[in-house]
Amino acid sequence: MNLPNKLTLVRVFLVPVFIVLLMLQGGTNQTLRIWALVVFCAASFTDFLDGQIARRQHLVTDFGKFMDPLADKLLVCSALICMIELQELPAWYVIIIIAREFIISGFRLVAADNGIVIAASYWGKFKTTFQMFTVILLILNIPAWHTFMMVIAGIAMVLTIVSLVDYMAKNIEVITKGGM
Repeated sequence: MNLPNKLTLVRVFLVPVFIVLLMLQGGTNQTLRIWALVVFCAASFTDFLDGQIARRQHLVTDFGKFMDPLADKLLVCSALICMIELQELPAWYVIIIIAREFIISGFRLVAADNGIVIAASYWGKFKTTFQMFTVILLILNIPAWHTFMMVIAGIAMVLTIVSLVDYMAKNIEVITKGGM
């Protein structure tokens, strides 16, 4: 259990803390929203940090390749689902993002069954970054930034779809040889 893997696990454990802070008092308490934002940003920063450390110190592991994207999905999807509950994001938007995550997770499981580990792609990393930025803007909920937030959310959606197509295209052997 190296440092990058521990940081990934910290991100997983911060998810329920974030959810509780955001959802307490129906998401209307600005102080709790700011604390939720701090926790979300800290968790998001561990995503950047664990990847940097793993690559620079040659600590990339199969556990990290599997858990890092899973921790990202858990953090971002939990936040987006909370935004539906708080009526700050439409359900269709979150459904598309979660559908992509299920497809990629299933794809990774089939690959793993065939001895293939699929690491996160650059498109997937860009997608995660824009999704996290979208969540930050949603938590802040600053009316003057609404148009900017919509643009960032739109870019996140495009990257969600592009990264799905990229994973499928680059790993087509998982489908053709994996029995999917």
